[in-house]
Amino acid sequence: MLVYPLVEKTVTGLGYELVDMEQAARGLLRVFIDTLPDQARPITVEDCETVTHQLLHVLTVENVNYERLEVSSPGLDRPLKKLTDYVRFTGQEAVVKLRMAMPGAANRKSFQGVLHAPEGETLKLEFEGTEGPAMLEFSLAEVDKARLVPQVDFRSRK
Repeated sequence: MLVYPLVEKTVTGLGYELVDMEQAARGLLRVFIDTLPDQARPITVEDCETVTHQLLHVLTVENVNYERLEVSSPGLDRPLKKLTDYVRFTGQEAVVKLRMAMPGAANRKSFQGVLHAPEGETLKLEFEGTEGPAMLEFSLAEVDKARLVPQVDFRSRK
């Protein structure tokens, strides 16, 4: 039985987005959830509790072998896994690590910059190159890892 589609169906059925899932050592199943793009609010403990409760039932009924379940938000450095993530976070700063070095960018694999709206399947990241601002164009298949750069504003705290 494939666990990912089962977890994804359960999470989306509850009105959340499945950001990532990993099956770690000793039977640990980690599930990272987020609110849907139209809900501009952070994940709460209550959200994690709701998803955990439902997943416990589904995993038991489907006889999935696991020892422990963890459900959490993706964090401030949210991973970018799907094309829709790049659309959702257009204009935000991200770190993108490619599988292979880019010949036109001094053979670099790692880039930090601002995401631009994708054009079809082509993803775009504006970064600071050796000669000023440059645009990296790449596909989802070329990405090894991509994460948002955490934006924390301590000045707005009271």
